[in-house]
Amino acid sequence: MIKITLPDGTIKEYAKNSTPIDVAKSISEGLARGVISAKFNDTTIESTTPLTTDGSLTLYTWNNPEGKKAFWHSSSHVVAQALEELYPGVKLTIGPAIDNGFYYDVDLGDQSISEKDFPTIEKKAIEIARGKHDYKLRSVSKADALALYKEQGNEYKVELIENLEDGTITFCDHDTFTDLCRGGHIPNTGIIKAIKILSVAGAYWRGDEKNKQLTRVYGISFPKQKELTQYLELLEEAKKRDHRKLGKELELFTFSQKVGQGLPLWLPKGAALRERLEQFLKKAQKKAGYEMVVTPHIGQKELYVTSGHYAKYGEDSFQPIKTPKMDEEFLLKPMNCPHHCEVYNFKPHSYKDLPKRFAEFGTVYRYEQSGELHGLTRVRGFTQDDAHIFCTPDQLADEFKNVIDLTLYVLGSLGFEDFTAQVSVRDLNNPDKYIGSVENWEKAENAIIDAAKEKGLDFIIESGEAAFYGPKLDFMIKDALGRSWQLGTIQVDYNLPERFDLNYKGSDNGLHRPVMIHRAPFGSMERFIALLLEHTGGNFPLWLIPEQAILLPISEKYEIYAEKVLNSLENNEIRALIDSRNETVGKKIRETEMKKIPFMLIVGENEEKENTISVRKHGGEDLGSISIEDFTNLITKEINSTLKTF
Repeated sequence: MIKITLPDGTIKEYAKNSTPIDVAKSISEGLARGVISAKFNDTTIESTTPLTTDGSLTLYTWNNPEGKKAFWHSSSHVVAQALEELYPGVKLTIGPAIDNGFYYDVDLGDQSISEKDFPTIEKKAIEIARGKHDYKLRSVSKADALALYKEQGNEYKVELIENLEDGTITFCDHDTFTDLCRGGHIPNTGIIKAIKILSVAGAYWRGDEKNKQLTRVYGISFPKQKELTQYLELLEEAKKRDHRKLGKELELFTFSQKVGQGLPLWLPKGAALRERLEQFLKKAQKKAGYEMVVTPHIGQKELYVTSGHYAKYGEDSFQPIKTPKMDEEFLLKPMNCPHHCEVYNFKPHSYKDLPKRFAEFGTVYRYEQSGELHGLTRVRGFTQDDAHIFCTPDQLADEFKNVIDLTLYVLGSLGFEDFTAQVSVRDLNNPDKYIGSVENWEKAENAIIDAAKEKGLDFIIESGEAAFYGPKLDFMIKDALGRSWQLGTIQVDYNLPERFDLNYKGSDNGLHRPVMIHRAPFGSMERFIALLLEHTGGNFPLWLIPEQAILLPISEKYEIYAEKVLNSLENNEIRALIDSRNETVGKKIRETEMKKIPFMLIVGENEEKENTISVRKHGGEDLGSISIEDFTNLITKEINSTLKTF
C-alpha cells in the first residue's frame, strides 16, 4: 500500500500502482469523469500514471489552469498528426500549450498554410479526436530516439534529443502518431470536442534569427462546442478592444519604421494621459514617503556586470555602445535598480535614515525579438514606475505591506478589481538560474508569504517564476474579457545590496546590509495603458480621460457662448474643447461617440438665454438642460466616486 496526501491534507491509503483516476473514483465518480491530468510531488503526470510511492497528489479538471494546459498540449499532438497527414514530408518541432490554446512549429518545406486551409486542418483534427485514442507515454533510449528522427530526416528533433540525457527521454503515442514529449496529457483524444485553428505566423527555430524560419500554427480546443462558440465571440469583442486599433482611433500613440520597431511614439493626447497617470502615482508616493530621483538612460557595462544583469540578460539587451576611449563600453539601461543602488551609495547611512524610498519613472531598453513585439504590450523601450526601498531587516515586513496597500490603491482606482496575487519563488531543481545564498532566499520568500497572509490576499505560489535576484509578489489581473495579465510587482532582494556593498551603521555602530524592495504598481506605463485601453474599451475613468467634455454649438451664432462655457469649465479644471466645424450637430454627435468623449454639451438659443448647457452622455443618455455649476458638480462627484484618497 502507498499513502497519498490530498490538497486538503487528507491522507488515504491505496494499492501500489493505483492511478490518479483510481484516486478520483474513490472520492466520487463525477470527479473521476472530469479529471484530465494530475500533479504528483510537484511533477506533472498523466491521469493514468501508476503511483508507486507515498506522495502528494493534486487532480486537475478542465476548470484548473494546469488541466487546460494538459488539454491544449494534448490537442497540439492531434493537430500535429493532422498536419502530417495533410502535408506529406512536414517536419515537426515543438508544440506547447500557451495561455490560450497552443501552437505547433513546423517546417513545411516548399508547402504553405493559409487561412483558407484552416477548415481542412480542423476537420482532419476532429476526425482524429473522435477516434478516442489513448495517450500513452513510453521511455525510449537516446540511441533509439536519435535513430528514429535521423531516419525521418528531422534535424530539429535530433537537435532536441542530443541535448537530453539518456534515461530521461519519452515518446507519446496515440493512434498512428508518435512524438517526442515530456508528458502532461489528457487520457484520450475523445475528450476534445472542438478545435479551431486561429492563425499562422513565422517563427525562427529556437527564437534565433540566424536559424530557419518555421511556420507556427496557433490553435485552441475545448471539451464542448458551446465553449468554442463563446470563445470566438469573445475574440470578436477583443478585436474591437485591441489597444493598437483604439490607440490609433483615439490618437494616443503610433510607431514608425524610421524610428525603429518596438519604440512607441506618444502623441499629444497619449502623452497627456501618461502624465496624469504619473502625477496620480507621484501624489500617492509623496504621501507614502518616496523621494523622486532621475538616472541616465545608459550606464557603463561594468555596472550591469556587478548587478548580474549582464550575465542573465546580456543576450536580450542591445549590444554595448563603444566610445573612442579604449575598452570603454556602455549599455542602454535594461533595469533601473543598479542605478538606484548607486544613488543609495552617494553617502553613508545610519539606521536612523532608513527606510530610504527612491522612485523614478525610468525608461529602460531590451532587445526583444521582432516576432515577439506586440503593440505596447511587448516593446523594446518602456518606462517603469520603478521604486527601490532600502530598509533594515526589522522594517521589511511593514514596508512590504505598505507597498501592497499602494498597489491595491492604484489598481482599484483604475477599475482592476479582479486579480490574483502570485508569490513567485525559486525553482529548487534549477539553482543555477539564481544568485545569492539559500538562507537569504528562504528569508525573502517567507517574508513575502507572511505579508500576503497578513494583508488577507488570495494568493497562489508559483515555483520557478522568481526574478534571478529574489522572489516576488505579482498581481495577476483579469480584464473585462476574462484574460489574465501580470501588472504590479513587488520583489524582495538581499542580493543586490551584497553585490553593490551597500551598508548602514546600526545602533551598535557596526556596518549592516540593508534589504532592498523593488516595486512597480503599474509594471510599465506602456503595458499598463495597453491593458487599460482594452479593459475599458477606450472608455477611461473620467479623472484620466484626455477630454472629459466637448461643446457642440448648433450654429456659428453660439460659438461666443460656447467659449464662455469653456472658460468656466477650464477654471474648474474640467478638460473640454469646442467643435466649431461647419458640420451638422448630428454628424458631430456621431463622431464624438467614436472618440469616446464622456459628455457632449450642446448649446443653442435656449441654452444661451438660460445660461445652461444640454448634456448628452457617451452612449446616448440625455441628461437634459442643466446649469454649468450643476455640470461641474456632476463631474466632481463622478471623479470622487472612482478616485479614492490614498
